[in-house]
Amino acid sequence: MYDGINLKPPIFEMGLKGYLYGKKALEFAKAADCISKKYEVSIIFDPQYVDIPKIVEETENLYIFAQHMDSIEIGRGIGRILPEALKEAGVVGTILNHAERKILLSEIYKTIKKADDVGLATLVCADSPQEAAAVAQLNPNIVLAEPPQLIGTGKPVGKLLKDFISETVALVKKINPEIIICSGAGIRDAKGVKKIIRLGAEATGSTSAILKADDPVRKLEEMIKALKEVWLETHPG
Repeated sequence: MYDGINLKPPIFEMGLKGYLYGKKALEFAKAADCISKKYEVSIIFDPQYVDIPKIVEETENLYIFAQHMDSIEIGRGIGRILPEALKEAGVVGTILNHAERKILLSEIYKTIKKADDVGLATLVCADSPQEAAAVAQLNPNIVLAEPPQLIGTGKPVGKLLKDFISETVALVKKINPEIIICSGAGIRDAKGVKKIIRLGAEATGSTSAILKADDPVRKLEEMIKALKEVWLETHPG
């Protein structure tokens, strides 16, 4: 676990995936930067790799993460993502093992170790409470636990996600209480954000519900505002 980054809840993870790039990604990043400052909410922002340097240069409050990273050393490795290059580009962390980019547990271990050595935080995805517990043994900074069947669906928070989060929190916190727990599958509005935090998560996030909205910036702000409100409600003082 890399401890050189002051990343504290409440946290909102905003992944661009392949929805935005170039000028539009930069414009959205600047808007997110202002929203982060306004509500004092940490936003993890993960753009396309080629957009990282410009977004790092023109924002102040966002925590820029890479969408993936490989555990390779400097030298050979065409087409793979070099940790040192990400660090020099200005990112502060990386996502690993997303449902769209799964890797073996052994590779997760190697990549977390490499990230720690280079000085990058790690957000590792898990598709079950049991996988979240296995990942927690490797000491990432954040575990993002979501049922894969809900990702990108916009389905409201139901019993499946409630049980999933409750079990994940219990298992992960028993292993390492310092690991931040994030969940966000199916989040489509401010109401969903509040439900996730009330279930015990310390972070949430959304992609398609925001970027497919008529006004993505307004949608993001609604969710960030809700996150700050529910955090103050559930963590008074």
